[in-house]
Amino acid sequence: MVLDPKKHQDWEIAEDSEKSMKTVYELGEALGLKKEELLPHGHFFGKIDFRAVLERVKDKPNNKYVDVTAITPTPLGEGKSTSTMGLVQGLGKRGKRVSAAIRQPSGGPTMNIKGSAAGGGLSQCIPLTPFSLGLTGDINAIMNAHNLGMVALTSRLQHERNYNDEQLVRLSGMPRLDIDPTKVEMGWIIDFCAQSLRNIIIGIDGVNGKSDGFMMKSKFGIAVSSEVMAILAVSTSLKDMRERMGKIVVAYSKQGKPVTTEDLGVAGAMTAWMVEALNPNLLQTVEGQPVFVHAGPFANIAIGQSSIIADQIGLKLSDYHVTESGFGADIGFEKFWNLKCRFSGLKPHAAVIVATIRALKCHGGAPIPVPGKPMPAEYKGENVGWVEKGCANLIHHINTVKKAGINPVVCINEFYTDTPNEIKRVRELAEAAGAKVALSRHWEKGGEGALEFADAVIEACNQPTHFNYLYELDMPIRDRIEKIAKEVYGADGVDYSNEASSALNRIQSDPELSKLGLCMVKTHLSLSDNPSIKGVPKNWRLFVREMLTYKGAGFIVPVAGSISLMPGTSSNPAFRRVDVDVETGKVKGVF
Repeated sequence: MVLDPKKHQDWEIAEDSEKSMKTVYELGEALGLKKEELLPHGHFFGKIDFRAVLERVKDKPNNKYVDVTAITPTPLGEGKSTSTMGLVQGLGKRGKRVSAAIRQPSGGPTMNIKGSAAGGGLSQCIPLTPFSLGLTGDINAIMNAHNLGMVALTSRLQHERNYNDEQLVRLSGMPRLDIDPTKVEMGWIIDFCAQSLRNIIIGIDGVNGKSDGFMMKSKFGIAVSSEVMAILAVSTSLKDMRERMGKIVVAYSKQGKPVTTEDLGVAGAMTAWMVEALNPNLLQTVEGQPVFVHAGPFANIAIGQSSIIADQIGLKLSDYHVTESGFGADIGFEKFWNLKCRFSGLKPHAAVIVATIRALKCHGGAPIPVPGKPMPAEYKGENVGWVEKGCANLIHHINTVKKAGINPVVCINEFYTDTPNEIKRVRELAEAAGAKVALSRHWEKGGEGALEFADAVIEACNQPTHFNYLYELDMPIRDRIEKIAKEVYGADGVDYSNEASSALNRIQSDPELSKLGLCMVKTHLSLSDNPSIKGVPKNWRLFVREMLTYKGAGFIVPVAGSISLMPGTSSNPAFRRVDVDVETGKVKGVF
């Protein structure tokens, strides 16, 4: 008996579904994997030996490639992960061999407000608790690799202070790097939202004096913002990962020369922590379709994509492979389009834009909900006017997808409070903007509720595409930033802080750095850099306050507005509701 999502919590549905899960071997067999290509972690999930699989299927053609993105998120959530699972289940009901690739959840949102992003209702990724709490250890490996780079940097600073040139070479076998402690690019990472660690002082002299470290300003970011996480997402082989790891710029010398992890002699050891993490994780939907869970960067502060390797496998083994990009099309899809597809060489056939009636109302003028507080009463009744006005945000994202030369499909992720008149108006406006539109009830009915959705995606994938990038890498970086700001965000132009402008000039003057891609950092809650402005903002300019260099990952990172690489924990975080049954060992409260 399937539990009713109107009467049961997501974790209860997941727990009930886990009673009939496929074993990891059954899942692998259905996908076309050989037993020796699976690396089980228990009975129901595991890793895939990607090198063995890709070598075996290298001559197979790639099949249909679909990206799932969304309108600009609101505190209500647009249900992108739920819709990804629903689409996979709907395609499965249509008899298609299908797989998905989603990101591994970070401990930050899982223990804060957002939850683990496993989906919801009858469209979820399971098993829920392992998915949400560390899975096979990839994020732990990323933290160890990244922080080892910081250990190498800070210890080197201390040794360069304490020893002369001759002593340095004799003791370490390395010449002086002359690192400038005021020009350190890298910080530490932890996989929680810890605002007290955003800006710190390290190396304070203790009882051991100068042997306690080098005193300097430092910082923490959340693990998913690490360049190592980005490298996991974009690497195509272990060789590629090793080369990228050595290019990470940790600081600059007093002469302005970049100091890399290779210069510090730590890149090989950092890669050693990541060897197993490079193998994608294999889980399943509540209806038993395979789901690759690999890499977990946020889209507002990082690249926001699951791994290229997961997509490569899925496209060889499935009729349809569905990959998810973080947040709205202005952030996640833009980076999928101009970064991930450029790095992988893969070209999508369609992009899904997920929308909900209540999120459109929020963009259309309804009171903005506050997380943790009751839903405003205005969302419980019909208001076609708010929906129509909010559709301006949806149409903006449809036009963004069309600029990539691929076919947009709007998924109206239905809630039981939606009315026929509201749904009808969204259909009319989205179709007039050039998108296929499907109403989907996957949250309530699983794959059976997503048949219209699946049919729309199949139809879109069978139409011709004319894929093209928004910019070429030989375009000056300043011009590229302005192009993204104007054509994707709708800004009138771009302004820079003095610090960002100086950094941009330095980057542009470097022949190698100037040819890297762009990974914009911007709030996900608005098309603008102001999270409080909904809909489609007008008469505004993007403000870039900082420029970071992720040379290993292959992109420059312009940081816009006041967004931070370390989110904060709320006053009523989710960890208060997480506990363990001491008799059975089962975790409860994860959502």
